[in-house]
Amino acid sequence: MLDLLLQWDYSAFLAVNPGMHHPWLDAVVPWLRNKYFWTPLYLGLAVFLWINLRGKGLWIILGAIIAVAMADTISSKVLKPLVQRERPCRDVLVRDQAEVLVHCGGGYSFPSSHATNHFALALFLIGTMGRIFRKGRYLWLVWAASIAFAQVYVGVHFPLDVLFGALLGTFIGWLNAVVTRELLHPEPLKKIPD
Repeated sequence: MLDLLLQWDYSAFLAVNPGMHHPWLDAVVPWLRNKYFWTPLYLGLAVFLWINLRGKGLWIILGAIIAVAMADTISSKVLKPLVQRERPCRDVLVRDQAEVLVHCGGGYSFPSSHATNHFALALFLIGTMGRIFRKGRYLWLVWAASIAFAQVYVGVHFPLDVLFGALLGTFIGWLNAVVTRELLHPEPLKKIPD
């Protein structure tokens, strides 16, 4: 069963990298996984929360930081050393076929910390701010998925790395959202008045 799963993983990786490569995507996709590229979004969100929700906004900011810290610690400090899976850019079965668009990075591949962290943040924001942003709340999932996909596209993670990272991050983010909502009890967050 494990062999079949790994065979699928290698095939899926090669279908994306190099299978989907295009010059336009090669220029854009590496930015999706760059932590500095998203800094204005994080700062803008923090300012929005502080201006509109004051004390509750600070609880949400703190909860988001805790969710991401938990996700990063579990994925990079616990699971990666435990599993010790090589990144595709170093894996002898695919490294010669992979088109690596960024630095290969040290450390192991499973799970993807990028996917874990961003899904944890996305689910945390949906779980705590879903009432504020009813129509656009699921865009956070699209955002996290695009970052996870970018990890495979640039050649530093396998699809199973990002899939497991997404599931782990979803659990961590939702768990932190539940705790944060309890702390903001009885009325967690209502729609901001016009």
